[in-house]
Amino acid sequence: MALGTLVSRITGFLRASLLAAAIGISLQAEVFNVANTIPNSLYILVAGGVFNTVLVPQLVRAIKNDPDGGDAYANRVVTLGAVVLAGVTAVLVLTAPLLLQVMVDDSFFTDPALAEERESLVDFARWCLPQIFFYGMFVLIGQILNARGRFGPMMWAPIVNNLLAIAAITAYLILYSGGPPEGGYSTQQELLLGLGSTTGIVAQTAVLIPYLRASGFKIKPRFDFRGTGLGHTLRLGMWTVGFVIVNQLAFYVMVHQATAGAAQAASGAPQASGFTVYSNAFLLTQVPHSIVTVSLATATIPLLSRLAADGRLRDVGEEMSRTLRLVLSVIVPFAVTLLVVGPALATVMFSWGQATGDTAPLGTTLVAFAPGLLMFSVHYIVLRGFYALEDTKTPFFIQCVIAAVNITLAIALTSVAAPRHVAAALALAYGASYAVGAAVSVAVLSRRLGGLPGAELARFIGRVALAAVPAAGAAWLAIFGLDAAGLDVSTKSDSMIVLAVGGLVGTGVYLGLARLLRIREISRIVALVTSRGRRS
Repeated sequence: MALGTLVSRITGFLRASLLAAAIGISLQAEVFNVANTIPNSLYILVAGGVFNTVLVPQLVRAIKNDPDGGDAYANRVVTLGAVVLAGVTAVLVLTAPLLLQVMVDDSFFTDPALAEERESLVDFARWCLPQIFFYGMFVLIGQILNARGRFGPMMWAPIVNNLLAIAAITAYLILYSGGPPEGGYSTQQELLLGLGSTTGIVAQTAVLIPYLRASGFKIKPRFDFRGTGLGHTLRLGMWTVGFVIVNQLAFYVMVHQATAGAAQAASGAPQASGFTVYSNAFLLTQVPHSIVTVSLATATIPLLSRLAADGRLRDVGEEMSRTLRLVLSVIVPFAVTLLVVGPALATVMFSWGQATGDTAPLGTTLVAFAPGLLMFSVHYIVLRGFYALEDTKTPFFIQCVIAAVNITLAIALTSVAAPRHVAAALALAYGASYAVGAAVSVAVLSRRLGGLPGAELARFIGRVALAAVPAAGAAWLAIFGLDAAGLDVSTKSDSMIVLAVGGLVGTGVYLGLARLLRIREISRIVALVTSRGRRS
């Protein structure tokens, strides 16, 4: 899973870098990226919370308890999900202009200087909104595979999506390399980027079907929903729907504030940062989370669900503690190091083509995201404990707290931030909100389980910090020396040297200190990967 996620992220970075080279990372990029991101957020709003959090525990229980191994239950879920997704997608495509007026800053629909951008924004939305249906089917099929112990395909399938998108963006670069870095898009450009993006999501979903058949499961539409256990699943899902609504409200505020920052570029604001800068920084900071946290959480949720179903709550707590230690052994040093290498990383990844020399706000935003990366990973793992216990109510109330903090800080910080720092301000708000969420979720779940191994976990965090902070300090000293020697992180060649030297020094010091401090979890992660490789 981690390897599939790593390859997926590498191709995703290539895709994002090519897109930045093609359309930049300011106002024109905002037009496409907002339209292309809204389908994913709306899918999550409509069904993603239920599909991602409730289904696996329910599928595991159906496999364990139903005479047919849960096949009928899974087919009813697929049928109901497809019907709902198709209906919602059709309505949203028809109402795209109204939807965008709600989602983005008012200036996109009132400022005459943005008339061309506004038209292209609506056109892109209509090309991209059908992705909602295919996102939903991808996750539905993937969760059935996960419940049957087939974790890899769902991690590898996005690579197909990225490769198709890369092909479309490469064609755009070849055909329109001399295009302006601002203004609207032609019909041909909209077709190439919009349809190319949606085609990738379709292919990503189609790739899973052969693996589903190989697992012994055949999709057979079933409409006999009554009295089959779906009511219990939907009741659990209602709290998750509330969770998602609250989360998407915070997302709406972020998009609104971010697009307001980018729209100031139309008034000549230098290096105004907005949604594209924020989302690209978020993409980079999610690498360790996706490779380590998501992979471990995906693998451990079926086990947690079985332990919870058997009433072994103490074992649930111990398994969660082990998973958290594995996650933190990687996430903590990465988050600390990001504080040092953020500007150089932004230059290397995105200072190409139309985005050349325009990545300073992105580097600042990467630094601002570092605390949020750590806090979100902790919160993400702890939520899996609630879902294993079939408790979707408590996460809803915790998410209300997170959203309230996020929205309040997002509005407050962006109201005083300069246009170039809008994205960084939003990243700080994100991190602060999940710091609160992680603290609350750990405390509440610990009481539910009769106590997590808190003292042991605290000692472990202390050892990781003792290794990570000096490692980041050593990396900073190395980078400081390079800066004194005349290297400039605003240039790609110098930034590559900075990343190589800082990364090697930081990694070497961390691994050495981790060995001295007996942080065995790093060796465990290596052993997990190599042992799976030997078995396969």
